[in-house]
Amino acid sequence: MTTFHFDLVSPEKLAFSGEVDQVDIPGMEGDFGVLAGHAPVVAAIRPGILTITAGGAQQKVIVLGGLAEMSDKGLTVLADVATSTAELDRAQFAEAVAEMEAKLAEKEGSELDHAIERLDHFRSIQHELSATAMH
Repeated sequence: MTTFHFDLVSPEKLAFSGEVDQVDIPGMEGDFGVLAGHAPVVAAIRPGILTITAGGAQQKVIVLGGLAEMSDKGLTVLADVATSTAELDRAQFAEAVAEMEAKLAEKEGSELDHAIERLDHFRSIQHELSATAMH
């Protein structure tokens, strides 16, 4: 399989840089996979789990929004936050979800809509983490 260069960057660090086989990205318009030779694209990222496949091994990283850009130089993801699922404190993540749920009552209108959408993304991440833990 042909590889391509991938950089995953967050404000805190360069989370990943190297040659990969495939990257699956949680896009705002739906999840999509990137392989070598993918057409140039810039896409917004929603909170979710990004999967990096390299040499037959997979690495999962939680991203909380950002941008993905595919060019002839490779793929670059500029993530608001990028945390490896192996490094994630699941209890702390569950507390963050519970806090988000509790604060819904304080919001209204479009602010409420945005909070519900973000909470749904976080619940989706939490569900995927639970499903992954069982395998």
